Amino acid sequence: MDVNPRREVGAYDRARPAGRGRFAHIFAALDLGTNNCRLLVVRPTGTGFRVIDAFSRIVRLGEGLSATGRLSPAAMDRAIDALKVCAAKMRRRGVTRARCVATEACRKAVNCAEFLDRVADETGITLDIISSAEEARMALAGCATLLDHDHRRALVFDIGGGSTELLWVKLDGATPELIGWISLPCGVVTMAESWAGRADASWDGMVAEVAERLRPFESTYNIATEVAQGGVQMLGTSGTVTTVAGVLMDLPYYDRTWVDGSWMDFADIDRISARLAGASLAERTAHPCIGPNRADLVVPGCAILSAIQRAWPTGRLRVADRGVREGLLNGMMQAADDEARPPRQPFHWRTP
Repeated sequence: MDVNPRREVGAYDRARPAGRGRFAHIFAALDLGTNNCRLLVVRPTGTGFRVIDAFSRIVRLGEGLSATGRLSPAAMDRAIDALKVCAAKMRRRGVTRARCVATEACRKAVNCAEFLDRVADETGITLDIISSAEEARMALAGCATLLDHDHRRALVFDIGGGSTELLWVKLDGATPELIGWISLPCGVVTMAESWAGRADASWDGMVAEVAERLRPFESTYNIATEVAQGGVQMLGTSGTVTTVAGVLMDLPYYDRTWVDGSWMDFADIDRISARLAGASLAERTAHPCIGPNRADLVVPGCAILSAIQRAWPTGRLRVADRGVREGLLNGMMQAADDEARPPRQPFHWRTP
């Protein structure tokens, strides 16, 4: 359990639900990224889990990181404030198993150890910095139920704040098999900061930069040939993709139940991306599915998305409002089941 034992452990023990394996626990998964802090608290059900609490806040932990190599005091304060809310929710809900992870910003920052110490002291949460490989595996595990096994392959991507992960997945078997993956050092925050104020700043320039970074992945796996032959599903999990979906649906406010699992045609994505790129900051801020915290980030995100579309023109994209947290939860629940399973008895030959 990734919660400091000095902080009200008894509250977790008293709330332990009845049952064995996963059904003996309340689970929590927390994902602290370069841009967002997200929490899910769930109770297992017969078919998966039911969300009993959730939290999401844009904290911009990686703000200025690409220029300084350090997490700024203001960014750390914002993240810790959000983590305090998460810790309170976990205590209140009686969480007995939790995993709290941090990704690209903490992987890159030279003062990350200082930040982790502050988090532990001020919130009681122990953050586990996961590698980009594990982040990719967790994202795939969290999105697996949205993959259509009528396709031979899937291209899954996650446009984050500090990086973008792409996964090339085989769907021939009962469970998705990761063929290969890449983590690109470009996300919505890093792209927004690197292109801000540049004399040559343009939509085409951002798309071209990302396209150049995609070429090694294409060269290794020859994905475009597979796409041309058909049978490749594209699935995107990120704030960029869900935001574009919300704008396309003209939702009066963001609603996960409408967005998660939906499909978007590339022509519609291109239309919405062009509309957002041509809008003013105030116009983007006013949209209920964007708001002030995403207004300056959605255009770089759309540029990354556009480069992916152009490299691999599958024609349509499935939207996932799920990913690393769901992957973490599935892993914890499976581990709880394994622990509760009785040990296998050795087989003994009976002497005739």
